[in-house]
Amino acid sequence: MGNNLHYREDGTFTIVQFTDLHWQNGEPDDVLTRLLMERVLEQASPDLVIFTGDVIYSDDCIDPKQSFRDAVRTVESRGIPWAAVFGNHDTESSVTRDELMDVQLEHRHCVSEAGPKELSGTGNFALLIREHGSDKPTRALYLLDSGSYSELPHIEGYAWIARDQIDWYMAQAQSFKTANGGEPLPSLAFFHIPLPEYEEVWRKELCFGSRHEGVASAPINSGMFAAMQEMGDVVGTFCGHDHVNDYWGELLGIKLCYGRATGYQTYGREGFPRGARVIKLRDGEWDFTTEIILDDGTVIREPEEHYPKGMEL
Repeated sequence: MGNNLHYREDGTFTIVQFTDLHWQNGEPDDVLTRLLMERVLEQASPDLVIFTGDVIYSDDCIDPKQSFRDAVRTVESRGIPWAAVFGNHDTESSVTRDELMDVQLEHRHCVSEAGPKELSGTGNFALLIREHGSDKPTRALYLLDSGSYSELPHIEGYAWIARDQIDWYMAQAQSFKTANGGEPLPSLAFFHIPLPEYEEVWRKELCFGSRHEGVASAPINSGMFAAMQEMGDVVGTFCGHDHVNDYWGELLGIKLCYGRATGYQTYGREGFPRGARVIKLRDGEWDFTTEIILDDGTVIREPEEHYPKGMEL
């Protein structure tokens, strides 16, 4: 299925990012999450949906596998291609990443891949978007498992994209570049836990959107952002994890974007409605546009601007 992602005849391709559903057992808050997803899918008519982690809250799921099936059913039942990366809460209890990957792959419209077994994490893979009516790829999407929690006893906190995953990404990017006549293939990257550079871009650059909590990245920087700079292909990254942040900003040519938390079964903030991020691509263009759809259907195309301290207006 992943090989069948194509731009539309008009040269457009739309991705909806759902993040942090924290689905449990079909409880009232899960029903609200489903209604939001239905509204967004109806409004955005996406060509692909990507769940950026914490699809379920495994600690409180009676049957985590069934909860995952229930969480993605809204998308699957509409026949929309979809993929998911894992977050820190998906596999905290009673289920493993490999088991949840098997659940993903049960679904006809899922385009996820388990990825190389030797790599850290589960579900490190790339999808290609091809020209309309052609097999020529013109965009790559990298989906990466950013892990859960540090496994090093002397380091507390969240995990990070590991060295072997970064090496794999760079090899993939080089392969795509070679096949593209020596030019980098414009790409996007999706993972759950934000890179440390999400903090840096807020401090240093003009950002768009809201920040109502700190950036809960890993306590060390493993070098993923540096690798993307070296390869010169990634124009945007998309994460979740921090439920009441939805800003994006551009750092050294890469747009670092938060999604908009989708799930009602987790913490939020009064006056900060749930929603989803929409990413719009056009064949032949490096850049992308993005907007947020809120739970009542409101579209945020021009989010609030945040200027770093000292930046001239």
